Amino acid sequence: MAFTTICNIEDIIPGTGVCALVAGEQVALFRPTTEQQVLAISNTDPFFQSNVLSRGLICQHQGELWVASPLKKQRFNLSTGVCMENPEFSVKSYQTRVVDGLVEIAA
Repeated sequence: MAFTTICNIEDIIPGTGVCALVAGEQVALFRPTTEQQVLAISNTDPFFQSNVLSRGLICQHQGELWVASPLKKQRFNLSTGVCMENPEFSVKSYQTRVVDGLVEIAA
């Protein structure tokens, strides 16, 4: 599997998300804590076809991390992309890793 370098881990403020263009697709990258962990899903809210998920709020439910869309607050699992409210509207998830302080995503 090929990985693409996106940014430095310090470019993502803990507790927030950013958007990156990866192979022509908008990807929302999230750094939930100060740890060297980054999770990635599609940036497109499937309910409205708007690229806004990177601006959503990170939340925790039953031990898993989710992002609530800034539009209507539907929640998407940051590991799997599954939509909590309606799995038919799930989004793509991406494998990520942090190597020597650089965030990489499987393209």
